[in-house]
Amino acid sequence: MRLILFDCDGTLADTCGLICETMRRTFVTKGLAAPADAATRAIIGLSLDEAMRRLHPPATPELILALAEQYRTHFRAARADPSFAETLFPGIPELLAELRVREDVLLGIVTGKSRRGVASIVETHALDGHFVTVRTADDCPSKPHPAMVLECCAECGVDPDQAVVVGDAIYDMQMARAAGAEAIGVGWGTTPAEALQAAGAGAVAADTVELARLLEIWMGVPGEPQARPVEG
Repeated sequence: MRLILFDCDGTLADTCGLICETMRRTFVTKGLAAPADAATRAIIGLSLDEAMRRLHPPATPELILALAEQYRTHFRAARADPSFAETLFPGIPELLAELRVREDVLLGIVTGKSRRGVASIVETHALDGHFVTVRTADDCPSKPHPAMVLECCAECGVDPDQAVVVGDAIYDMQMARAAGAEAIGVGWGTTPAEALQAAGAGAVAADTVELARLLEIWMGVPGEPQARPVEG
């Protein structure tokens, strides 16, 4: 049995624009200069507290907590808007549906989102039953700590070397390697392919068709969880 662990923001869900706007509002509300979008994109995937530390290094622990709570407030307000929707990237619903019915693989999520955030995406896109294991910022230390991967593997009874993390951030790749799992990057998120490969990605998929092919390669070689590198 193999285990595929997907990151959420930037990998399954196209939330980058919303996250950048919410972060801008958070900092302005607290009387601070808003971070550039590039800086915010660079922390997507981290837990909220760790993200705030990196975006505003002078922040005291108290300010970090206040910024994190302010972010949650703004994000909840956006989610309450009837027009709000966190969309999935093209091809993701079809890929998940194909993987879900396989008898040789289990699916999970490892994300810096909250449990509530994951539940919202699962409900909105009718993904209930797709993921047998989920670890979030509410459960584990921030990426790239390997706890999310190791806990998911333990819950599913799968050795880490029979698991793969699919993500768009360097933290996803580093987390996978730290846990002893394979890492496959996706090129439609926040990080260039070269940076993902430097962080440990065995391959980087340009689109979901390529991702499906790379996963087939990985699943097709028992005991050798390797994906072929992709140039570019």
